[in-house]
Amino acid sequence: MFFTLLFVTFALSIAVSFGVVKTFDKPIAAIFNRIIKDEISKTWEKYIKFAAYVVGISGGVRIYQLERYISAPHKDTEVLILNSERWTLEVYRTIIETLQSLAWMYLVVFVFSLVAYVIVKGFELKHSSNGKKTD
Repeated sequence: MFFTLLFVTFALSIAVSFGVVKTFDKPIAAIFNRIIKDEISKTWEKYIKFAAYVVGISGGVRIYQLERYISAPHKDTEVLILNSERWTLEVYRTIIETLQSLAWMYLVVFVFSLVAYVIVKGFELKHSSNGKKTD
């Protein structure tokens, strides 16, 4: 049962991560194309996708929590039994924690992107105002 749970949480984390990555694929591409304006923006997009999968899967598959089903956490306690209620909780927890991990990652990406956008916009305004003064 443990290996089935491990496989299910892994597969579920991949599926949820895939959905989130697809949802944010175009916005991330637009942001990087606007900020970087070079071919390297495609590389950054690929890196963000890779990071999203890593963060989503590692957030959804919580090995430490799953260890409770194969060994007792303390000397005087028993190993938890995988029944249908625990399966439901583990599946729910996997989905929520995958989404939570990805939400934090994308929040950090968007905050840094916003700062970069403000800097780029400031340089553009400075260069456009300098161009008008010299004419």
